[in-house]
Amino acid sequence: MPKVLVCDPIDQVGIDILSQVAQVDVKTGLPTEELVKIVPEYDALMIRSGTRVTQEIIEAGAQLKIIGRAGVGVDNVDVPAATRKGIVVVNSPEGNTIAAAEHALALMLSLSRHIPEANQSVKDSQWDRKRFIGTEVYKKTLGIVGLGKIGSHVAAAAKAMGMKLLAYDPFISAERAEQIGCRLVELDLLFQESDYITLHIPKTPETTHLINADAIAKMKPTTRIINCARGGIIDEEALFTALKEGRIAGAALDVFESEPLGESSLRQLGQEVILTPHLGASTAEAQVNVAVDVAEQIRDVLLGLPARSAVNIPGLHPDVMEQLRPYLQLAETLGNLVGQLAGGRVESLEIRLQGELANNQSQPIVVAALKGLLSQALRERVNYVNASIEAKERGIRVVETRDSARQDYMGSLHLEAKGTLGQHSVTGALLGDGEIRITDVDEFPINVPPNRYMVFTRHRDMPGIIGKIGSLLGSFNVNIASMQVGRKIVRGDAVMVLSIDDPLPEGILAEILKVPGIRDAYTVTL
Repeated sequence: MPKVLVCDPIDQVGIDILSQVAQVDVKTGLPTEELVKIVPEYDALMIRSGTRVTQEIIEAGAQLKIIGRAGVGVDNVDVPAATRKGIVVVNSPEGNTIAAAEHALALMLSLSRHIPEANQSVKDSQWDRKRFIGTEVYKKTLGIVGLGKIGSHVAAAAKAMGMKLLAYDPFISAERAEQIGCRLVELDLLFQESDYITLHIPKTPETTHLINADAIAKMKPTTRIINCARGGIIDEEALFTALKEGRIAGAALDVFESEPLGESSLRQLGQEVILTPHLGASTAEAQVNVAVDVAEQIRDVLLGLPARSAVNIPGLHPDVMEQLRPYLQLAETLGNLVGQLAGGRVESLEIRLQGELANNQSQPIVVAALKGLLSQALRERVNYVNASIEAKERGIRVVETRDSARQDYMGSLHLEAKGTLGQHSVTGALLGDGEIRITDVDEFPINVPPNRYMVFTRHRDMPGIIGKIGSLLGSFNVNIASMQVGRKIVRGDAVMVLSIDDPLPEGILAEILKVPGIRDAYTVTL
């Protein structure tokens, strides 16, 4: 009988499900060294946020088939190490959807009617009704930043309460937003027109401090902000200053840049701010939901069935997985790259399998490309199971073609993305040792390995332009690891690809665009 090790406290219903097919051992709070010793005995691990499943633990898990995280994120699991060993990693991306949405709504209403302070006032034997005159949400405008599953549920509830809905989500079509009941707008307009702003986006380099002093300056004095998404999306010092000076009406936060919340200036404020200790998923129902969801997936995998919410490679026969694994990474990398070059909302993605790759199963490669394309927007929510569904919900048209006659490499992959900001294409291949190479960008031939931080330019091939870019980056202390230029004809159009050691500091891209001959410039993080 298979053995499952439960490393963190989970609801009993999850243990009962696992017990149907396996011996279940519950051993919580184990240090890494102890876990390394006993993990060889087990076929599956079930964890929450308390246990870190490191590469050392994964390498020791000789029999491991699946690691289940009862929650949304998998930051505490070394997913690449698990993937290399063919271990499925699953989570519960929807288990706390309703809980998080309802908490956002609860904070909005509590903020509007001063519920926490009024409650405390009565408990303190006071009866000061005038002090707690509130604001109705009826006919007010709610701006929803991020129209995924949680944001969509908030929209449905807010619409039922008679609110007007605006939404910002660069990865959702206007038609899809209209179906949900929202008018899709640019972020600045949402800031300007909203009476309430609720955040439902992941924390990424692009969304870190999305709500900052400049953003707050665009808001109305009556605006109230709610964040049940991720800490760090709001610049907390800028928010404190704005609230203290009365430049916006209020804020309700469930997540913070540093948790537990320490010596924060937000604590100094009164009824204009509500602070809760990361309770978005803390309902009895959500705890049961995530336990059931992940336990069922572990059970299914142990029975030889596919997992429905795998975050790496689900449901593939081991032989197929072994054959395609390098190409899945190639497809995901190219999807990530072309998505960032295209920017904005991608409307269509053409995926062309070339050379010997054209003779392989295509669906896993297509899914991997879509996962890469959507990864900047969805982060931990997109995986190999739901990438196709997420793309369909966003109105992305996927076109698959094959060209077995193309033999410049043993097998190569070409992606072309068309969107609201234009069209871009990339091609990549695997070398004999399995190393990924980007072999052209926008039909310009190059040969560079993907790097964590990259800069791409479209420019006129002319003397001195490379030196100017190098000098400009050097003046900002940006170290160039490699540089390559691709061109078709001398002194015609060309592309330049720079691999750099660190993220490009803010403002440098605008300076690059000022260099004579530069037509476009893009930063990419892979």
